[in-house]
Amino acid sequence: MQIKVIYCLTRKEGISRDSFQTYWRGRHAGLVKERAEAIGMVRYVQSHSYDTAMNGAMAAARGGLDGYDGVMEGWWDSEEQAMAALTSPEGQKAMADLLDDEGEFIDFARSPIFMTHEHVIC
Repeated sequence: MQIKVIYCLTRKEGISRDSFQTYWRGRHAGLVKERAEAIGMVRYVQSHSYDTAMNGAMAAARGGLDGYDGVMEGWWDSEEQAMAALTSPEGQKAMADLLDDEGEFIDFARSPIFMTHEHVIC
């Protein structure tokens, strides 16, 4: 069964949304693409938030918090395959490189990350 990581990203203080998204879509995406095989990731998707009145209306209707600057989704074919890749020397080096780069633009304390199983409804 495929597994998916979801990472709700909040930019570091002092970085504009535009700068954050440009860096994420450019430099960081390139690093992920170069290291995808080493970490065993079979699919990687970035969803970039944008300013719209709908954001405030949806949050207010739910008594919600401010939104995120973007959401990352990454897939592996199975947990076993992910663990094998991520614990290999190449996978550990690749993940260390990615984590170091994430520290340049992501506020880790305000960016939840978690593993999921997808259930497609429609």
